[in-house]
Amino acid sequence: MSSKSFQGLKQQAEGAAKDAANTLGQAAEDAINQVTDASQKAIDQACKTAQDGVEKATGQAAEAVSGFGKKWGFKK
Repeated sequence: MSSKSFQGLKQQAEGAAKDAANTLGQAAEDAINQVTDASQKAIDQACKTAQDGVEKATGQAAEAVSGFGKKWGFKK
C-alpha cells in the first residue's frame, strides 16, 4: 500500500471518527434536553397541584370562618 493510499485511509478514518463523535454528542445533548423538559413539566405540574391545594384549603378556611361568623351573629 502506498503512502498516499494510507494517508487517504487515515483521513477517512479520522473523518468517520469525528462524525461518530459529533453524532454521539448530539444524541447525548438531545437526551439531556428531553430529560430537562420532562423534569420541568413535572415540576410545573407539582407546583400547580400544590397551588390548587392551597387555594382550595384557603377557600375552605374562608368558608369555615364565614360560617362561624354567621353562626355567632357576627355576619348576616
